[in-house]
Amino acid sequence: MNFSNNLWKVLGCVSITFHLGLIFSGLVPNLVSRPLHMALVIPWAFLYLCRTSKERAIGAIWTSVGIASCLYVAANHTALGDQYGYLEGPYQLIMACCLLLCVLEMARRSIGWPLPVVAAIALIYGLFGQNVPGEFGHPGLPVASFLGTLTITEGGIWGKLTGVSVGIVSIFVIMGAVLNAGEAGQGFMNLANAAAGRLKGGAAKVSVLSSALFGSISGSASANVASTGSATLPTMIRLGYPKYLSGAVEAVASSGGQIMPPLMGAGAFVMVELTGVPYQDVMLAALIPAVLYFFSVWVGINAHNINHPLPSLPKDLQPSAREVIVTTTFFIIPFALLLERMFIGGYTPQYAAAIAILAGFLLLFLDSNFQFRWAKLRGRVGEVFLNAGRQIALIGSIILCAGIIIGVLGQTGLGVKFTSLIISAANGQLWMALILTAIACLFLGMEVPTTAAYVICISVTGPALQQLGLEPLITHLFVFWFALLSTITPPVCGAVFIAAGMVEENWLKVAVCAMGLGVGLYLVPLAMVANPDLIALGNSPVSALTAGAKSMIGLGAISYGVIVSSFGVWRLCLIVLGMVVLFAF
Repeated sequence: MNFSNNLWKVLGCVSITFHLGLIFSGLVPNLVSRPLHMALVIPWAFLYLCRTSKERAIGAIWTSVGIASCLYVAANHTALGDQYGYLEGPYQLIMACCLLLCVLEMARRSIGWPLPVVAAIALIYGLFGQNVPGEFGHPGLPVASFLGTLTITEGGIWGKLTGVSVGIVSIFVIMGAVLNAGEAGQGFMNLANAAAGRLKGGAAKVSVLSSALFGSISGSASANVASTGSATLPTMIRLGYPKYLSGAVEAVASSGGQIMPPLMGAGAFVMVELTGVPYQDVMLAALIPAVLYFFSVWVGINAHNINHPLPSLPKDLQPSAREVIVTTTFFIIPFALLLERMFIGGYTPQYAAAIAILAGFLLLFLDSNFQFRWAKLRGRVGEVFLNAGRQIALIGSIILCAGIIIGVLGQTGLGVKFTSLIISAANGQLWMALILTAIACLFLGMEVPTTAAYVICISVTGPALQQLGLEPLITHLFVFWFALLSTITPPVCGAVFIAAGMVEENWLKVAVCAMGLGVGLYLVPLAMVANPDLIALGNSPVSALTAGAKSMIGLGAISYGVIVSSFGVWRLCLIVLGMVVLFAF
């Protein structure tokens, strides 16, 4: 077992070296770097979690076939580029089928059935859609051209999305793994404790702040609940907080990690690629809406304090000033370097992240007492290799599978037909189209990870919203926020399920409470559409801050109206007043 664990650490090290090396290696052809990225992902998807000899044998077959196909594309990229997406001969056809089946199976093993089923349906439509009657059919595509465009050009699994996974997302995943392996994670908790622990509802507010901070590097609601929740949930229960409220606070706060800059999961980087907007601008545009979300959760905790007094953290659970200063240093230094290199130095996000990774790695040599221990360093470095390799593989599996769907939409013209359908169903009205888009995002996000749901929804509904007059960046932020709804909204609400299990409470009670606390998740995207100044922090900071302050007033009133049961009829007045302030002024 130890030997096997060491092998995975070596593979993780190879993956880290490869992805960081691309930053400094000059221009590497996309049909080389992207297949090699998939080749490094494949063993994690097919072998890492195998428990029986039969699983390992089947996984080894998938791994061999998949890696051989990826290496074939990388080794013959020049000749394949001259084929213009048309497969030549039966061997290339077999190779293309192996690649596509491998991508589908990787996604199934990594995240379950829903996304690969959607991708498989897309492939079937591409192959046989000429038999579909009516306007949703297509004229038919030669099999060699259809499959070739998906597998030997940059129009399918080697497309822009995979480029984002290779060139940017993987780098920030490595940065997150480095920070989490050291004292930075404890620094998040200590800073949150120092800032909010002494306040009413302090344990819940610590959860909000720590989840916002941790979410900025994890970008995963489930990972956020499991990590910060392991510390915050027992504390809240011990202090007498209702179990349903404790679980709801953690689920809602953790879900916000995917909308909190700088990382926003993989969403920020996909948004950069799809919109052409620089990463720094996307990050600034997303900042005020994210702050509004966490503000609404904070206010919701204050409102719950009226229903049920929520004590602050006792002093013995609050860290000393020295602990706060020392441990926060371990994440402030890498973050400061990241932001300085991007905003002042003018370097690319991936280069800035590489500098932050170097700083974070050097900090792994020290503990909170500034002492060096070889055994601790070795354990931390091994943790970095394992976590980075595994997380790169997970995101890569999702994005490669989503690339199939995008490739089929582009080749068949189905995306344009969906756009026409949405505009027709909305009768040309933007707000009706927004509601239809929100419903689509909610249902798709129930079974598909947020980033994949965002990519699919924006491909289908984005053009329609833009044709109806919505600015591209607002369109993408709107869809991305609503792709996150399913983390706290029944019937499928992943973050709620995890939190409810950790506090041993009925998940539906937790979900109802979470929807009230997370009311900002439903309203802030609509507020962005009604008041575009909310995302104008980079271009017009005064207008953006003014719009943000006004939105805080509206969200605060709505939160109190939704949550405080003792207000009686005044609850409706507060909700109406908040809506007017949020949308009418």
